Amino acid sequence: MAYTFQVTIDCADPHPLADWWADALGWEVEAQDEEFIRGLIAAGQASESDTTTHRGGLVWKVGGAIRHPQGLERAPRILFQLVPEPKTVKNRVHLDVRTGSDDPKDVVERLMAKGATFLHEKRQGPFAWTTLADPEGNELCITH
Repeated sequence: MAYTFQVTIDCADPHPLADWWADALGWEVEAQDEEFIRGLIAAGQASESDTTTHRGGLVWKVGGAIRHPQGLERAPRILFQLVPEPKTVKNRVHLDVRTGSDDPKDVVERLMAKGATFLHEKRQGPFAWTTLADPEGNELCITH
């Protein structure tokens, strides 16, 4: 049997990081159902301490997610999950962002203007990429 998966990124502040990545990839932040959340709180199955507000709406504190605008059939969902500890070492897994017809240099400049940090550029034969870190230090590579 073949399995599906989602990519989960541990972070200190899931909702702003989900916003950043949605913008970086041209994806959409998944809406959270405030009425559903309030219903679980009213039923005693969740508490106010399980929630926070983001962009004026009630959301689950522990995470937010993004997805490709064409749905989960196009690309896996990315979940940003709250963890208490800070990032301390290089990621063992990262995302390679393929820019398609967009110039990778333009994408790098745009992401750096939005809070990414330049780490390095590399080349192997005809392939080149730029490695950046998102606002919380998670690595990503930008390539054609």
